[in-house]
Amino acid sequence: MPKRILQGRVVSDKNEQTIVVDVERRFRHPVLKKTLRKSKKYHAHDVNNSASVGDLVRIQECAPLSKLKRWELISD
Repeated sequence: MPKRILQGRVVSDKNEQTIVVDVERRFRHPVLKKTLRKSKKYHAHDVNNSASVGDLVRIQECAPLSKLKRWELISD
């Protein structure tokens, strides 16, 4: 099964080799037919500490690296 790839914006890079990425998704409400936006934060592994706050990045699923980290940075 292929690994999921998400795109989002870095909201925190304070931890060593870890970034927090805010991923937003848009969908249409089934009854109201209004377009809604929902966002979720993911902790991702950044080996070189290359990403900084505000960067648009892509992250990919990986094996668990810690309690919260299940994603890794693939491009800045």
